[in-house]
Amino acid sequence: MRSGVYLITAALTMGVVGSVAAQGPPTLRLTLEDALSKAVETSHRIAEARARESAAQAGVAVRESAERPTVTASAGYTRTNHVLPFSVPSPVGIPLLVYPDVPNNYTTRLEMRWPIYTGGRTDALERAARAEAEAMGAERQAAQADLRLEVTRAYWALVTAKASLDVLEQGVARSQAHVNDANQRFTAGLVPPNEVSSAAAQEARARLMAIEARTQRDVTSAELARLIGVAPDQPLEPSGELARTTTASPGQLGPLVESARTTRQERRALERRVAAADAQGDSAAAGRLPTIQFLGGVDYARPNAKIFPRADVAQESWDVGVGATWSLWDGGRTDAEVAQARALSQAASERLAEFDSQLGVEVRQRALELESAVAAIEAATSGVTAAADARRVVDERYRAGVIAGIEVLDSEYALLQAQLDLTRAQATVRLAEARLTRALGR
Repeated sequence: MRSGVYLITAALTMGVVGSVAAQGPPTLRLTLEDALSKAVETSHRIAEARARESAAQAGVAVRESAERPTVTASAGYTRTNHVLPFSVPSPVGIPLLVYPDVPNNYTTRLEMRWPIYTGGRTDALERAARAEAEAMGAERQAAQADLRLEVTRAYWALVTAKASLDVLEQGVARSQAHVNDANQRFTAGLVPPNEVSSAAAQEARARLMAIEARTQRDVTSAELARLIGVAPDQPLEPSGELARTTTASPGQLGPLVESARTTRQERRALERRVAAADAQGDSAAAGRLPTIQFLGGVDYARPNAKIFPRADVAQESWDVGVGATWSLWDGGRTDAEVAQARALSQAASERLAEFDSQLGVEVRQRALELESAVAAIEAATSGVTAAADARRVVDERYRAGVIAGIEVLDSEYALLQAQLDLTRAQATVRLAEARLTRALGR
């Protein structure tokens, strides 16, 4: 009896687990802001851009450290061959050992070097590193803007696919109802067989369109899931609505272009790359000037070569000085480095000029796309109203037996197409707004 209870309990438990597994993960409801934040948190591209920015900032610290003094410690042991000790007579009669036989040599040194003057090379390299770090930061922000546009496109594509699927499923339901009505009329002898066939063909076409829309919904859902860092099979439920009561006008083109010049991070990155190339040129030109550094050190060695006479004892000594280095001829290396830096600066400047020339066209194109999309919504709304009225009239005439069922099917398809056109027009407005926002760098 007890074993039977255990079997029943196990079966119930397995049934519950199986039903939970069959249900799959719970549906994740998302607003557009939620999707954007999740995408930024989980994006590998953004993580790579952050790592590159951190590396560039570390490069700034490396260049800054070149201006500070460096302290090094060294130690060594050297075994030499035996030599004949050398001594000289002394006034007291005891020979003075000048150079003893010391085969074991131990040396230690603590040394400090401090660059005092580098001809501006260190400062120029530091400026170049800072400009490069700022350029990497601007590129990271540009990558985030690209990611926001991609997520926005995928989000509204999913909303559009779900809205289209809802419209098509309603169309399937209406087509099935019309097929049932045609069958009843055929049974009653009121319509010929082709009426039933036409209704069935229309219903099959509506089901085919619904299947394609369902596939499109699943594909866009998987794409959005990838962007926000969840499993591709995670059910997503976007809470955004395509319909919008008001859409802001893009405004005058001139102020929009000027605003884009100020806020586009790609342009800022190019500007900083020009500054970095100029700083590299200054650094290369500084190679024609001398460098001066402060030197100092402490030696503790056995024997200490700086102390005379040489003795097999550990002794301490120190030294302080200033050293200068001036490259009088380097085979044209400095001139080549300066020419290289100038060429890179010119290339970056030309790229910046090309970006400016394309920016105005891009902003104008995105603004016109938004205006066109807004106008298309008005036309699509009128089309839905007209198609609904036409369907209502045709349906009344069909019920009265004045027209054939094929005209009802045509009106149903026209209404369905008008509703899909309105859905696509609303999605186009959302995407046009996102593209304009990206073009303006906001």
